[in-house]
Amino acid sequence: MKVLLCLLLGYLLGCVSPAYFLSRRRGFDIRTKGSGNAGASNTAVLMGWRFGILVALADVSKGAGAVLAARALFPDLGGAGLIAGAACVLGHIFPFYLRFRGGKGFASYMGMALAFNWKTGLVLAAVAVVITVVSDYIAPATMATVILFPLHLLPGRTAPLPLWLLGAVALVVFWKHLENFRRIARGQEVGLRGVGSHPKV
Repeated sequence: MKVLLCLLLGYLLGCVSPAYFLSRRRGFDIRTKGSGNAGASNTAVLMGWRFGILVALADVSKGAGAVLAARALFPDLGGAGLIAGAACVLGHIFPFYLRFRGGKGFASYMGMALAFNWKTGLVLAAVAVVITVVSDYIAPATMATVILFPLHLLPGRTAPLPLWLLGAVALVVFWKHLENFRRIARGQEVGLRGVGSHPKV
């Protein structure tokens, strides 16, 4: 029952979509423009860096909040924070009230990692920044993050269920980014340095 409550808590927090609500206030649905992603990167492309950073911070807070809340509510459940954090990422990607069409999970995943262990989270963030700056794309940084974090946990005493959930999340995130990698291969993906030149909504 505690595991189910952790999953529900994380999922519902993840379902809160600041990118979608912000776009609706501006008169459009972010899922119908740009990459079709209800997340920080598409927000930055369509509405500018200021709104992109705002959405990113909100999404990071969701992932961190899920971990901290689950730990506080279920201190005797091993891996409670990671269970709720993984569910939060899935909620961000598959919000029930948006017909399961949300974002791609990177910011919420980073929030989960930071709340689980801030030192590990900062290392992952630094790696993600370097990969993004060098490649000019966020997708490779996202994949590196979702692969490195569970690998980092393997030698420790992490319970099996959170590790399985993180593995499932990695597969989902990879699937959600397939089109990004296809656009990168075709030279059609909007890179980090191209955000400022894209027409704003």
